[in-house]
Amino acid sequence: MNAAAPALDAHAPASGAYDVAIVGLGYVGLPTALAFHAAGARVLAIDTSAERLARIRARQVDLLDSDHRRLETALGDDAFALVTDPSYASWARAVVICVPTPVTAHLTPDLSALDRACAAAVLHAVPGQVVILTSTSYVGCTDDLLAGPLGRRGLQVGRDVFVAFSPERIDPGNDRYAHEVVPRVVGGATPQCTAEAVKVLAHCTGKLHEVSSSGAAEMTKLFENTFRAVNIALANEMAEISRTLGLEVMEVINAAATKPYGFMPFFPGPGAGGHCIPCDPHYLLWQLRRTRLPTPVVTQAMAAIAGRPRRVVERVREVLSEAGIGLAGARILLLGVTYKPDVEDVRESPALEIIQDLLAAGAHVAYHDPLVPEIRLPEGRLLTSVEPAGGDADLVVAHTTHRALDLSWLPEDQLVLDATYRLTGAGRRVPL
Repeated sequence: MNAAAPALDAHAPASGAYDVAIVGLGYVGLPTALAFHAAGARVLAIDTSAERLARIRARQVDLLDSDHRRLETALGDDAFALVTDPSYASWARAVVICVPTPVTAHLTPDLSALDRACAAAVLHAVPGQVVILTSTSYVGCTDDLLAGPLGRRGLQVGRDVFVAFSPERIDPGNDRYAHEVVPRVVGGATPQCTAEAVKVLAHCTGKLHEVSSSGAAEMTKLFENTFRAVNIALANEMAEISRTLGLEVMEVINAAATKPYGFMPFFPGPGAGGHCIPCDPHYLLWQLRRTRLPTPVVTQAMAAIAGRPRRVVERVREVLSEAGIGLAGARILLLGVTYKPDVEDVRESPALEIIQDLLAAGAHVAYHDPLVPEIRLPEGRLLTSVEPAGGDADLVVAHTTHRALDLSWLPEDQLVLDATYRLTGAGRRVPL
């Protein structure tokens, strides 16, 4: 279906016309839909946001260049359809759920989008259909939200319908790991469910690793991202230790990374963002509260990650004080506000909290990000990206270094707090 064609809602095809329905077309769902289409599948792409579908049709979405090319092809093909109505999922042989699972301000799971998506999948499921959940959640979620409700609908899981969990492994902005080459873990509610899910995912994934249950697959995803969270917290702590001892932490990390076994490099920064590292381990901690099982390593790591933006603000105060400038009234410019380089995603970005806390301390704060024209802070204030000029700031805070970020305007004497630990030759650099 091309961009000018009527929406599928107005011209519905025959039942069973699609190989797979992808529910949720965000940073995971849209690349997944495009990967299935590129592999030759007939794809029904579902998102309840008409605005999101309009942006997809207009090609105004944050994708890798390779996925933009796939999108251009898909939008001109009748085998790729965009719809807002979840009931159309009944026309697909398989349903893959890819909706966000964030946490609330109190660091508890926000399952609202997942609840709605799974309830719709259960309501519109048809015999023979395979339903695969990819959204990160707690252990047992697939049973609670899919297998159990389907059984109560009268559909026997493993015979009438097939349910599995296969965690997504998409890294936004990273073109080194194509969807097709990254192994996928799959665990079904029954062995037959696993087998049917493998058949679906094999269309667009080269290697599949089967586990004994959906719960094992769910725990795998939580372990992956908790592992990253713990090591990011450790890298940030090592950065503080190195600065205190007068050492460059990146030199130390790069030296340690020459060891061919027993070490994996993680890098410090202003904090962790996106809907994985700062969110996913909290699903595990939340679930374990009722068991009273102590988890000191994970708990402390997540506390350290949550406190990292405040540490940036403290360091801003220290650096300004050393320069004889008070934080109240200081002019501060943040470079980059997304949670990682070369993406437009500001979900859970440390920059939002950093800016808000600096403003609350009385500083005059602006930001420059070529990928993000405007941002809304947690308290509701809207800020617009500015074009920087030399001498306009008492302190520049390097938060995210996009490839498109031009630093040629930075004067040699500009005080720069490098929260990325990667700047070279940019003003008077001081480490975070």
